[in-house]
Amino acid sequence: MSSYVATVLDTTGIQPYIFGSNRLRENIGGSYLVDQATNEWAKKSLLKLARETNCSVRIPDLEKPAEKPYIEDGEVAAELVYAGGGNTVLLFDSTDNAKKFTQILSKQILQEAPGINLVAAHHEFSWNESLYQVIQTLMKKLERQKRERIPSAPLLGLGVTASCQSTQLVAVDRSDRHECPRPYLVSREIVAKLDAVKAANDSLDQTLFDPKAPKKYRIPLDFDDFGRSFGENSYLAIVHADGNGMGDRFQEHGKKAKSNRDYIRTMRELSYSVHCAGLAALKEVANAVINSIDSESKVKGKFAIKDKYLPFRPLVYGGDDVTFVCDGRLGLELAAIYLRAFAEQKVADGEPLSACAGVCIVKAHYPFSRAYQLSEELCKNAKIFVRNISEEDGSEHLSALDWHIAASGLFGSVGQIRQREYQVKEGDLTIRPVLLSNHDYKWRTWPAFTNMVQTFNEGKEWKGRSNKVIALREKLREGQDSISHFLKAYDLSNLPPIEQAADEVQTYGWTEGRCGYFDAIEAMEFYISLKEEESSEHLPTEN
Repeated sequence: MSSYVATVLDTTGIQPYIFGSNRLRENIGGSYLVDQATNEWAKKSLLKLARETNCSVRIPDLEKPAEKPYIEDGEVAAELVYAGGGNTVLLFDSTDNAKKFTQILSKQILQEAPGINLVAAHHEFSWNESLYQVIQTLMKKLERQKRERIPSAPLLGLGVTASCQSTQLVAVDRSDRHECPRPYLVSREIVAKLDAVKAANDSLDQTLFDPKAPKKYRIPLDFDDFGRSFGENSYLAIVHADGNGMGDRFQEHGKKAKSNRDYIRTMRELSYSVHCAGLAALKEVANAVINSIDSESKVKGKFAIKDKYLPFRPLVYGGDDVTFVCDGRLGLELAAIYLRAFAEQKVADGEPLSACAGVCIVKAHYPFSRAYQLSEELCKNAKIFVRNISEEDGSEHLSALDWHIAASGLFGSVGQIRQREYQVKEGDLTIRPVLLSNHDYKWRTWPAFTNMVQTFNEGKEWKGRSNKVIALREKLREGQDSISHFLKAYDLSNLPPIEQAADEVQTYGWTEGRCGYFDAIEAMEFYISLKEEESSEHLPTEN
């Protein structure tokens, strides 16, 4: 009976590797190298294995996942099952070939992407066994290996050395020799990231833009390329979005396979369709940004872009897990556009898609890794919100988003921040997270939030009356009794209605222990403050 070896690859420490720098070029290069390590380089390593062992390998055309040759027919020594979702799954005809492949790939990563940690798990099986069960066993083994892995300790400087400004490792070069505008000392890891920037930008350029159409805009390479409102008060939004239950989706889809070959085919189809869904949604966001830029290079006529740079830059993409950065004024809207576009895509298992997103809006030079970490926490918050609703009323395929606008610093977790800044005697001042779409029984929704922002901006009783809005904000903090006094003082019968919310919210400002208006007022004040800064005649210029 012929035996085979299944191999699963993954990487560890990816978040600090990609997002640990405040230099966008390093984030770009890091993200690109991680993708290369478990995708293109894995394919190149298979081809190198074929040359060195004089055998044949199979790298499938993802648009034709069922084409031969097949490893079980003895026609190839190795076959790539799929690469996606952070994992790469392969089959080999022997343990020797599996280990040889891992050695080839590991060597390339060590040479071309220092700092990336590859983890590989192998499992020998016979073709009569269920490949689905084999892969599930391997995934558990891989997770165990990642937890038990002993981190390597890099060799620090010997004798007289200088430190890299980004990693604090030994500097080996200067950044200006790698097309970086500002000179600083860099380590081998940063050299590799900077060298990867051009390839990363070319790849993204081909993804977002039609190669046949004239190119009107450029993709940012530095955070300052996003443009600035005024001095240090420019804001960036870090948006992290993740598909709901995709791990379970892959498991369930694989479980339905009628044979090992059918499992390989179906997993390839699902992986490729999710990859395409993520790219399509990202293109919708890019098109929304492009279509909002007028003939004067202003976004919606409100703020100018800088030197034809889009105020938007994807960092991680090509699946259901997406991270992008954009001008802080666009963060919430672009996150909603992405979630909506992703939910409209079709994938191979035939089930509807949904996702959640976290948006962290911070000052432009705030530590990027901390802001990204908070966006991840916010995304998890949104997922918990969706899960609780699903368990409560059986709703399925819900999307949600959560956000935080940091006018100053960020101290503690999302929960600690909200406990400290948004908990009052009456309850919770926030309605966040919110569902992306209207819901039959829930009032905490994105449409309700945007309608409230619009009401405070343009409503007959509120337009141009910022003092009145600020007074409402303070009374909301004080509780329901203070709202009654507020309504009398301003001769109002009620506060603006909120769809699906109980009538008491219009009378008291609160319902179900939550304030219905505070988030909208806070967001409106944030955008007003930026608008006031833009009126300055002394717009900053890059040094």
